[in-house]
Amino acid sequence: MQPTTLILRAAGVNCDQETAHAFELAGARSEFVHINRLLESPGLLDRYQILAIPGGFSYGDDIAAGRILANQIRHHLADALRRFVEAGKPIIGICNGFQVLVKTDLLPGDIAGRSGQTATLTANDCGRFVDRWVHLRCVAQASSLCSAPSPSGQPPAPPSACIWTQGIDALDLPVAHGEGKFVPLDDAVRQALWAGGQVALVYAKADGSPAGGTFPDNPNGSVDDIAGITDPTGLVLGLMPHPERHVDAIQHPAWSRLRLTGQGRGLQVFQNAVRHVRA
Repeated sequence: MQPTTLILRAAGVNCDQETAHAFELAGARSEFVHINRLLESPGLLDRYQILAIPGGFSYGDDIAAGRILANQIRHHLADALRRFVEAGKPIIGICNGFQVLVKTDLLPGDIAGRSGQTATLTANDCGRFVDRWVHLRCVAQASSLCSAPSPSGQPPAPPSACIWTQGIDALDLPVAHGEGKFVPLDDAVRQALWAGGQVALVYAKADGSPAGGTFPDNPNGSVDDIAGITDPTGLVLGLMPHPERHVDAIQHPAWSRLRLTGQGRGLQVFQNAVRHVRA
């Protein structure tokens, strides 16, 4: 079976073509669907096996990054998306898509006894737009492959259930955002994210050690260096870095010096989702 990915479009979204290309390289078909079509017919979601909310600046990031698109989803498509996840279908939100997901009920989902929005992505600590490559460590299901630690003084983080990051130990990916600082509502939510295995990706130094909140290894000041989180099912992933921008080795800025060939490391994120759907 060849899965079909719905690439969600809205005014201001500008990473849809790259996201579609990544899914097609991973073995899925991609179709672009405007948010207005889904608002008219939420049942359209039933035709698809994967949903992607790509990066960009939906509705110009007026009010706050991703807020308007998130409100459309939360008020009109919440039930349809809940059924989508209950059917075992993966969802990914990249950059602006991550900002959208945390401003709905989808990420991080019910946590610490609360529902609704329990985290946000706010202005970078450096006070400016950051466009650079970063190092990432994952908290994968196969903990032997990946050892991203929980914050100092906390018990070791359990493996993440995230289906998107299975078998991935580390990634180099680009970031491009002005509002990428991940902030949980309070310490109870922060601890619940770690305890529940919902932290999927963290910013790291080049040697794989924790970024420790320091710029530029942590490009935005995210709490606990968090770069991506998943929902309790592991099906919904939101992340600020762009895996769709590293699907070919030559997209890496050091590809010639390191003599990189073949696929980029970001492609495995999309391959994991396609493999999950086929299984």
